Amino acid sequence: MGKPVIAFVTGGYSSEAVISYKSAITIEKHLDLSKYEVYRIDITPEKWFHTTKDGVELVVNKGDFSLDLGTEIIKFDAVFIGIHGTPGEDGKLQAYFDLLNIPYTSCDATTSAITFNKRFTVAVAGASGFHVAKSVLLFKSTYDSSVNVIDGLSLPVFVKPNNGGSSIGMSKVSKAEDLQEAIAKAFREDDQVLIEEFISGREFTIGVFRSKGKIITLPFTEISTDNEFFDFEAKYQGKSVEVTPAVCSDEMAGKIRNAAAGIYAVFNCRGVVRMDFIYNTEQGKPYLLEINTVPGQSAASIIPQQVAAMGLVLSDFYSMLIDDALETVKK
Repeated sequence: MGKPVIAFVTGGYSSEAVISYKSAITIEKHLDLSKYEVYRIDITPEKWFHTTKDGVELVVNKGDFSLDLGTEIIKFDAVFIGIHGTPGEDGKLQAYFDLLNIPYTSCDATTSAITFNKRFTVAVAGASGFHVAKSVLLFKSTYDSSVNVIDGLSLPVFVKPNNGGSSIGMSKVSKAEDLQEAIAKAFREDDQVLIEEFISGREFTIGVFRSKGKIITLPFTEISTDNEFFDFEAKYQGKSVEVTPAVCSDEMAGKIRNAAAGIYAVFNCRGVVRMDFIYNTEQGKPYLLEINTVPGQSAASIIPQQVAAMGLVLSDFYSMLIDDALETVKK
């Protein structure tokens, strides 16, 4: 038996492709080539392709996700998904790979689609007994700027595109007169906009993954930023302070870990996901903000920090994710 043949997919169709390519640098450096035969596949709106060491672009056969090297046809045993945004984080690629019966390292199509939609995420989490902020969902096709859309919500609120995970198009609104501008900004990124009541407290983010049937929480991170909130600049341009592992009481840590593991189970997640929480210290409750099913893996990203804090090296961690995906086939 030869080594498992893995497709590492990167790129994507959205503005988050730039983040995918940053993550790709870390992932490619740490995929264990002694264990797997790896082919990088770039998925772009124009074409899906693999670039050989000689710089030749080979187009992927989308009919069966195979690669014709000229001397042989490569079929993949599993896919390592490194695409942020569509189609790698919203369930589209997952459904395609399900049709072809190729396992992958992320949540399945249903979970990916639900968690990519921030409103659906908090609706499912809230219905399952977890704490979430009050929110309103707007649709571009039916939006009427003359209606008081935040009736029932207290200012300040966050206004953000409902889909996607990189905080592009997000605003914090403290005054009612600033609301329309924030809504217009978010609508430039998405046809759906989520308005969410601000929860005061400490912001934490936690990686969760499954290995050998067990749900494992990584040492989590506290985020503080001079920006109004953890926006694109704070997330990707070094404008935030991240402390891993977070300094907090055992009681607080236990509540966050328990919520994260419980939410991972409720959503039937697979692979590594990152969940963002606000811990309201007055109430002693963690509030789920969102779930990222393909969390960033760039040098500035949080998951690699948390993996290191757990005492794991990234190559071993990525192997655990790939092996877990390969295990799903055996079952």
